[in-house]
Amino acid sequence: MSSDAESERVFKALSSPTRRRILDEIKDRPLTTGDLCARFPGLDRCTVMQHLRVLEAADLVIPRREGRERWNHLNALPIKHIHDRWIGPYAARATDMLDRLKADLEA
Repeated sequence: MSSDAESERVFKALSSPTRRRILDEIKDRPLTTGDLCARFPGLDRCTVMQHLRVLEAADLVIPRREGRERWNHLNALPIKHIHDRWIGPYAARATDMLDRLKADLEA
C-alpha cells in the first residue's frame, strides 16, 4: 500500500459484513448492479449502491459500463497488499513460534 489513507479505506470497506458479502459475490465473476441487488433482497438499490461506492473508493471494485449495464469487477490487489503488510508477517511469526513449541515438545 502506498499510504495510510489507502489502507484505512480498505479496512473501512472490509469492516462491513454486507460489503464483504458483495466481494464474495463477485469473487469468481463480475456481476451487474442489478444482479447484486437481487442477491440482497433485504437492501434497496440505493443502499447497495452506497456499499459499492465505499468499495470503489477503496479500489476493491472496478465498475465497467456496457450499454445500460454496470458490471462490478473485483480488484483483489488491495486485499493482497493488506495481507502482505499485516497478515503475512504476523502469520510467519506465529508459525515460527509453533515450530519452536513443537521442537521443544518433541525434545
